[in-house]
Amino acid sequence: MRRITEPLGTRAVEAGNGVRGSGPDGPTADHAISGTTGDVPSEGTGAAGTIRAEGLRFGYPGREVLAGVDLSVDAGELVALVGLNGCGKSTLLRLCAGLLRPGEGRVLLDGDDLSRLSRRAAARRVAILHQAAPAVPGMSVRQLVRQGRYAVRGPLGMLRDGDDSVCARAMADVGVADWADRPVDALSGGERQRVRLAMALAQDTRLLLLDEPTTYLDLRHQLEVMGTVVRLREERGLTVVMVLHDLGHAARFADRIVALRRGRIAADGPPEAVVTPQLLAEVLGVAGRVGRDPEGGWPVCYPDHPLDVEPAIAE
Repeated sequence: MRRITEPLGTRAVEAGNGVRGSGPDGPTADHAISGTTGDVPSEGTGAAGTIRAEGLRFGYPGREVLAGVDLSVDAGELVALVGLNGCGKSTLLRLCAGLLRPGEGRVLLDGDDLSRLSRRAAARRVAILHQAAPAVPGMSVRQLVRQGRYAVRGPLGMLRDGDDSVCARAMADVGVADWADRPVDALSGGERQRVRLAMALAQDTRLLLLDEPTTYLDLRHQLEVMGTVVRLREERGLTVVMVLHDLGHAARFADRIVALRRGRIAADGPPEAVVTPQLLAEVLGVAGRVGRDPEGGWPVCYPDHPLDVEPAIAE
């Protein structure tokens, strides 16, 4: 499948030794940042909330995950990453958050090389909401949201009682302020996801990375989360990059879709240019049809059946 190019309306498309993790999720943040120095003065010229990945390669022994990815995201964009399991979507997100180091290439946050920033400095620039989170028995909504302030307040500041204005705004913005004293483990899946989104917002960054934010949620809560993300992006002027399995959600809510195939970008452009029967076949491995929503005009997919032949690597 050829990559979508400029005439079709597309936009132009974390250096150092590679970290080789021992499991599918790779190293922890502490391992990934070991050996970094303190904060460095900003030398970048990028606008706040911009991200650029240049020639990213990453892998584990015997398996290459990303095979040279170039990606630019402008301030205020909402970009969806799509593709089959194992194609490198979540790895790309973790690299852009500084939780992994690339084997080759680099990530620039607002024009600054991510590898030169300490973990706390990076967390002041970019927040990431992981697909899964460990259980938090006994922790209240307020206590969990306050964890998002660690990069700013530090370990001693986290011991202070009370919420600062940023936490209060984060809880209000996602509609969980009334639950502040409720235990997180007593909430439903959709409610917990909103609380976790508030925790990410409490980092008070311009760049928000979301790894499958609708996973395990029913349709009502999926739409609720997606609607909240779109609203917050507009109200706060956020740049949002999210991994999505639901191509329908990506086509409806994103400005731009980036499709990955075996660690490479296979297509990059607005939904109306990217979401085609060719994409379904050559990237997602299914035969299907694509129509248009009669009211909103966004692409709507009608997958028919899986293809017998595994999709080829995009050239």
